[in-house]
Amino acid sequence: MQNYKDLKVWEKAHLFTLLTYEETKGFPKEELYCLTSQLRRSAASIPANIAEGCGKKTNPEFAHYLNIALGSSNESEYYLLLSKDLKYLSDEKHYELNKLINEVKSMLIALINKVRA
Repeated sequence: MQNYKDLKVWEKAHLFTLLTYEETKGFPKEELYCLTSQLRRSAASIPANIAEGCGKKTNPEFAHYLNIALGSSNESEYYLLLSKDLKYLSDEKHYELNKLINEVKSMLIALINKVRA
């Protein structure tokens, strides 16, 4: 068991979530219960699952939650693309958030591999 706040991947995922919430404030009101909600939920799921996994006693359990976080990262990446294509996100903001989520994904994959070794 470890403190999730000590993990760099958790810090980066938390930052991604905060930035996602900020950017989705400007999404159309009709998207509040659709794309806005889905993107926010998938973003928040990443650091939440890392935190939950840190509370588990075994490495296989921890790896399971990291895999869930990775799935949510992929989901978030898609919602970012959809948001850009719908013109809810500027190309610049999409690039910034997409770069960040891909860093999170890379860090998660590395941590999963380390935990499983």
